Amino acid sequence: MKNRLIILSDLHGFKAEKYQQILENHFEIKFYDSRELAKIDKKKSKEKNQINILAFSVGGVIAWKFALKTKNVKYLTAISSTRLRYEVKKPSAKINLYFGEKDNYKPDLKWFEELKLENKTYKNFGHELYEDKIIAEKISQEILQEEFLR
Repeated sequence: MKNRLIILSDLHGFKAEKYQQILENHFEIKFYDSRELAKIDKKKSKEKNQINILAFSVGGVIAWKFALKTKNVKYLTAISSTRLRYEVKKPSAKINLYFGEKDNYKPDLKWFEELKLENKTYKNFGHELYEDKIIAEKISQEILQEEFLR
């Protein structure tokens, strides 16, 4: 049985096909549109088993809060989730965060230090780094490595 991977869109409904093509052979994937979740929180409550989450932009904050509330997230990968800079409590899940160096709203180094998180930054990218095919391949491979190391 494949482990579950939840993918949360950004505020614009980013579909993440580049990620899904790489990861679908290894995970049972469920996609949620963050725009809908922001209005109707009931969809998230359907996830009652251990899950992994890949989230983009605002989807990362939704996933973070879900992980804090339910404690059933094994690992959370969030890309360009700049609103996380306001979070002060860290979920118990394994967390991988990625930001573009040129993203003006990414958390500062103090935030990473206070929450004891690794700062994974891609040079020469802004907020939309997750839309880049090479970035999608790199991060998807890291997700697969994480899964196979468990």
